[in-house]
Amino acid sequence: MASPTTDLLLEKYNVPGPRYTSYPTVPHWNRDQLAHDAWRDQVQVAYSRHRKEGISLYIHLPYCESLCTYCGCHTRITVNHLVEGPYIEAVLAEWAQYRALFGEAPLVRELHLGGGTPTFFSPENLSLLVSKILETVELHPEVEMSLEGHPANTTQEHLEALATLGFTRLSLGIQDFDPKVQKVINRKQTLVEVAKVVTSARHLGYTSINLDLLYGLPKQTEESLRHTLYKAYMLQPDRVAFYGYAHVPWLKPAQKSFEEWLPSAEERQRLYSIGKAYFTELGYTEIGMDHFALPTDELAKAATHDTLHRNFMGYTTQPSQILIGLGASAISDVWEGFAQNAKSVEAYLQRVRMGQLPVFRGHEHTPKELTLRRHILNLMCHYTTDWESPLRGGELDILTSAFENLELLEADGLIRWHETGITVTEQGRPFVRNVCMAIDPHMQKVAKQEEMFSKTV
Repeated sequence: MASPTTDLLLEKYNVPGPRYTSYPTVPHWNRDQLAHDAWRDQVQVAYSRHRKEGISLYIHLPYCESLCTYCGCHTRITVNHLVEGPYIEAVLAEWAQYRALFGEAPLVRELHLGGGTPTFFSPENLSLLVSKILETVELHPEVEMSLEGHPANTTQEHLEALATLGFTRLSLGIQDFDPKVQKVINRKQTLVEVAKVVTSARHLGYTSINLDLLYGLPKQTEESLRHTLYKAYMLQPDRVAFYGYAHVPWLKPAQKSFEEWLPSAEERQRLYSIGKAYFTELGYTEIGMDHFALPTDELAKAATHDTLHRNFMGYTTQPSQILIGLGASAISDVWEGFAQNAKSVEAYLQRVRMGQLPVFRGHEHTPKELTLRRHILNLMCHYTTDWESPLRGGELDILTSAFENLELLEADGLIRWHETGITVTEQGRPFVRNVCMAIDPHMQKVAKQEEMFSKTV
């Protein structure tokens, strides 16, 4: 029987669904309130189990000078740079609490500065923040240190300060080069500005440059996207993150301002197909759901060797079981559980000043959830999973309720069965989130997800 056409698949599967940077996803966590002491205990237990593997650090720097209307991140808009000092003091105080829990200098495999706009902070303050943390840790020989930057305010001084401390990867949020699109989303930067930052980073020894691009933006057309892709390629990035724009106006009201100009689901799929074809024809390796990398890049090598990992920071080469998130709204992951810090800067600062870890909600995994988490991670990273690996005993009982859903996906040509598991087909890759949803018991009642998640395609 022939598989349905792409248009029919879009109509059927373009439903609200999570991006699966975690499992369970945040709306389905089981602790709406998480006590400081409970999280401390959970961290200590997890660290004793996984300390030899090393940890990842994510530092959330939420400030931006202006609001990008498409953005779904936790941000604080201000032009007052006096906020930098107190915030850095709080992050260092939070880290000191974790460092005391570990009882030793932890082995760090990954350190990432995200936001917000990390380069909102002065080079001196970023250098102070990172250097103070590095004084208290041991760096893995293959540590990856990276930052996100806005091309409009990432200076030579920013890049120099962080390169001196060991940063080798830079991710620039481009989104789109078309002036009409940039005006609507309030994210303006020229090709010349971006090229200047990229050139400076290369000269300073940054070995991996990533560009973030979005498809499905307001006023974006097939022609304008092709121009954006060409300009992006002119910069010779090592990686490209080609995300679908996440429309969640119930969470981010600024997105309501351009709803009339958003492309349809069919148009979004064509935009995705154009981008995917463009980068694969140029020799980039498609990685997971929305990334492309040159074969020489470490992310592509990790995908080739089946060591790719995915966490709240997205796809990564570092398979750490422990991710510590520092800063307002940051999320930590100790594999057996999650915790999120207070979202507002004020609440975050207050809790840290009280000598508490500033967590406010979290999740503790059940054995069943850990099994499902591993399978979803396999699907998101490798497009395949094996029921018998790596966890045995009882897996078939756990997954029995999902088999009917998987049979429907097979009938539509999105997956194929192998002896002990499933593999996502080439046709099914744009729908990998739907495949994960099929084995996720939290997602069986799709109608209730309308105001939780963006559309899957």
